[in-house]
Amino acid sequence: MTGAEPGPGAFDWRLVSFDALTPRELRRIYALRQAVFVVEQACAFLDADDRDEQALHLAAWQGGEPTPMACARLLAPGVAAAEASIGRVVTAARARGTGLGRETMRRAIAAAEATWPNAGVHLSAQSRLEPFYESFGFVASGPRYLEDGIDHTPMRRTPAG
Repeated sequence: MTGAEPGPGAFDWRLVSFDALTPRELRRIYALRQAVFVVEQACAFLDADDRDEQALHLAAWQGGEPTPMACARLLAPGVAAAEASIGRVVTAARARGTGLGRETMRRAIAAAEATWPNAGVHLSAQSRLEPFYESFGFVASGPRYLEDGIDHTPMRRTPAG
């Protein structure tokens, strides 16, 4: 744990469709994603895309005026890959090192497998994070490639059971 940040169980976890997010919640999710993917990683790309409207959004909300401290986006099989997909996985800088990123992935995988049983799960991992995703049973499923100037590796997790 770092500083005064609570552990991963201290959040209001929600998995909802795009249409179930309030405009304020959506803006806050986009702000978190942009703070990390665009500003922190110095990568100019269009983070908000048409897939957001097709996705289920998992977020760990904190506080009376909720702020997402971590989030992920889940897509049905056939939208981004043959399998279900998990993407846009992000943890706020101040919550890193608390286990929140690991809890976000655990919940995202469980939700994908419950929502789309036997589909398997795909993700496009930043290559530097391969060991993190391997710890959840993902294996590289193709060659590395550049996406928005960052090395990525396609990874797949076979269906549970």
